[in-house]
Amino acid sequence: MTTTALGYSRLPGLMARMTGDEKHAMAAASTVDVLWVLYDRVLDINPANLTDPDRDRFLLSKGHGPAAYFAVLAAKGILDPASLGGWRERDSPLGGHPDRVLVPGVEISSGSLGHGLPIAVGVALGLGIQRRTRPRVVVLVGDAELDEGSNSEAIALAGRVGLDRLTVVAVDNDSSTYGWPGGIADRFAVEGWATTTVSARSHDDLYTALTTPHPGRPNVVVATLRGETT
Repeated sequence: MTTTALGYSRLPGLMARMTGDEKHAMAAASTVDVLWVLYDRVLDINPANLTDPDRDRFLLSKGHGPAAYFAVLAAKGILDPASLGGWRERDSPLGGHPDRVLVPGVEISSGSLGHGLPIAVGVALGLGIQRRTRPRVVVLVGDAELDEGSNSEAIALAGRVGLDRLTVVAVDNDSSTYGWPGGIADRFAVEGWATTTVSARSHDDLYTALTTPHPGRPNVVVATLRGETT
């Protein structure tokens, strides 16, 4: 909670401060536009409400290579941009995976694939039990981690109970080992989810897909990338 908000054009410079994890640079680059649209135009998350029980919840399941995530948090005043330069150093709170104990605004520690969506289902159910009607829950996953069996169970449960406060953004660059017959959107649709497929680089299309009402159903936005390795 340290800075004035910065614009989208500052993100490349902020990301450039974080070096030493080049093997995950494309993983970070694949998420930067989705993250920006979420924090700039969709989610009610800001430096002043990080402990408010009625804030929106964002869970980064695609937690390897979180440079874009940290850059967006810094651009929005949740992190101090000066902290980015020490990324992955021994005394830095910013590691190769985001840590919810160390980093302001981070809801879950992530990096092990297949955990974020099941946790998001639990968070959404818990908010309902608490009778909190305002917060929405958004989780960002990669297409490859959808191969994990834990996600299949989470997709089925959320669809069966009509968990309409939940939105999944699945960044898809055809990198999964097994894939899904008919594509990722069909895998969710068969379980009763609302589905939209858009370009992962189109801010307006992402915004529309993330804000279109889907009463009685959870929502998945498949954000496609082609020709990029993530």
